[in-house]
Amino acid sequence: MTAESPESSVNPGPIMGIMAGYWQTRILLAAVESDVFTGLSDKPATSAELADRLGLTPLGTQYLLAGLTHLGLLEVSDGTYSNSPVAERFLIRGRTEYLGGYLQFCDRELNPAWDGLASTLRTGTPHNRAAVVGNPYDTLYQDAEATDGFLDSMDLLNTPVSLAMSRLDWSSYTSFVDIGGARGNFAHHVVSRNPHLTGAVFDLPQLEPAFSRHMDQLGGSASAITFHGGDFFKDPLPEADVLVFGHVLHNWNTEDRVRLLKSAYEAVKPGGAVFVYDPMAGGDKPPMHAVLASLAMLVWSRGGHEYTVPELHGWLTEAGFSPETAEVPGLHDDVLVIGRKDR
Repeated sequence: MTAESPESSVNPGPIMGIMAGYWQTRILLAAVESDVFTGLSDKPATSAELADRLGLTPLGTQYLLAGLTHLGLLEVSDGTYSNSPVAERFLIRGRTEYLGGYLQFCDRELNPAWDGLASTLRTGTPHNRAAVVGNPYDTLYQDAEATDGFLDSMDLLNTPVSLAMSRLDWSSYTSFVDIGGARGNFAHHVVSRNPHLTGAVFDLPQLEPAFSRHMDQLGGSASAITFHGGDFFKDPLPEADVLVFGHVLHNWNTEDRVRLLKSAYEAVKPGGAVFVYDPMAGGDKPPMHAVLASLAMLVWSRGGHEYTVPELHGWLTEAGFSPETAEVPGLHDDVLVIGRKDR
């Protein structure tokens, strides 16, 4: 190989960069666990001052803060560190937009499941034991404080989708049920914009206390939203004009998806519809967010993975619906498919 050959410009940097991505994740998670961002909120400090404030070792703190600065989460001036705008908004414990609950979920639930990716590729079995023996959400919702922290983050992340869906034309309908709707964030946004609607959430019974607390905090339109506890693989779904499956079908295998859609067909009133939104990406090079979501579902859930729009159309048709793909501004990485039930 000559000095001028194309191969001479190839180096292992991209590979090492990918590997370093995991180390960067650990830097973020360690900072969240140690409350670095909360400690710096409105109180900039040198690394030595922050180490003393948080009870950390000086040397480790020095390099941790330098790493967080490279990641764009801190800013430094004359040796004094402060939060960057994104850290100040989303990483301060106790604030409504705090993402720590979701990061904790990733660290405790998703990341250990990802450790078994190579095994899952060989066996097809998720690395998450809770998914092997039952519903992966059962263990997730065992701790009330952890549940609220996780749901705080999920509400923050799904609010843009909820707002986009609330702007649909709901005038032909009077009721809807959000299947797997947790503590009612989606339902709240839809009813707030469409006060003629009555909304409901169908989810695991252990989420009802979290739902009730959240509705009490919201007040107003929340009184038009009810909770139905159950297991959608064992119990009939509540009847309504519209049933919504948002980020639900990708958690399950194809057989379970068809079962759910057939259950939905029985519950949807004549002239009603089912709304399904998920990333839905296919082809030889799907978007990276869809690839990561699909692999995460493979290692964490019972056969879950992303799917394509034509596949969903086929399942909806099999269940009895007439499917169509809708254009919804603001859905970003998601696609909405509507399955209509003839009168």
